[in-house]
Amino acid sequence: MPLLEVKNLQVHFPIRGGILGRTVGHTKAVDGISFQIEPGQTVGLVGESGSGKSTTGKAILGLVRLCGGRILFDGEDITGYIGRNRSPYRRGVQMIFQDVYSSLNPRKRVLDVIAEPIRNFERMTKAEELRRVHELLEVVGLSADSALKYPHEFSGGQRQRIGVARAIALRPKLIVADEPVSALDLSVQAQVLNYMKDIQRELGLAYLFISHDLGVVRHMCERLLIMHRARFVETGTREEIYNNPMHIYTRRLIAAIPDMNPAAREANEARRKSLEREYNDQFSKFYDADGSVYDLARINDDHSVAIPG
Repeated sequence: MPLLEVKNLQVHFPIRGGILGRTVGHTKAVDGISFQIEPGQTVGLVGESGSGKSTTGKAILGLVRLCGGRILFDGEDITGYIGRNRSPYRRGVQMIFQDVYSSLNPRKRVLDVIAEPIRNFERMTKAEELRRVHELLEVVGLSADSALKYPHEFSGGQRQRIGVARAIALRPKLIVADEPVSALDLSVQAQVLNYMKDIQRELGLAYLFISHDLGVVRHMCERLLIMHRARFVETGTREEIYNNPMHIYTRRLIAAIPDMNPAAREANEARRKSLEREYNDQFSKFYDADGSVYDLARINDDHSVAIPG
């Protein structure tokens, strides 16, 4: 049974106009997507800015209002109470934010930041709480002394590890990680990603890993969801997507992955220009007259592509 199952998810934001601010239309941020995540699995949600991937993550957590669709967690339909505080779903699903510094209260010590979800859901003595926080800091590679410091006293990578410690404080089953390393240096990215993988093995976590970086996603994820214009253009296993991309948008994304080999610079540049021309020439074959993405069609058990029926 899937841990998380999303069916026909829709999030539309109103467009207001006129003196009275009446709703004159809607922007479709997420327009009818479906997917599932198995226990212990890492699923990558990939797309450019504005594609709807972050809104999808927020919708799963109840941070934005759904316009349609259903969300099932552990086989239970939780759509009706997804945003309620202290529900079992709130405990079972946590989030790691892209801008971790803005998600950490600068007036609170790390002890209080990490202990906040524990205080909301569990009854512990001060000594038990402190012991749990020290254990969590050790898991993410920080010393027990860090509990008494404030967020501004840490580097970006260390702050992100504090965010990870807070996210796993209640031992959730699923973590939504929204661009968790995009603001970090490459060497620090690797450290944080490796900690996330170690924690996943230790706790049996599942991740919904949201990113625009296909290079990072290749390192982290077993299954990929490629999103463009509020819908999925291609879904499949990591091997299928990287070795046999079939949608022109996916091919363009993969071509944008940096190659560290200077000898291949000219060949890569020529390939990117060729794919850009192909994208423009074949746009009408992969998008309808309104520029919307077609429904997914199954290629095989591990691969689906948005193409005309």
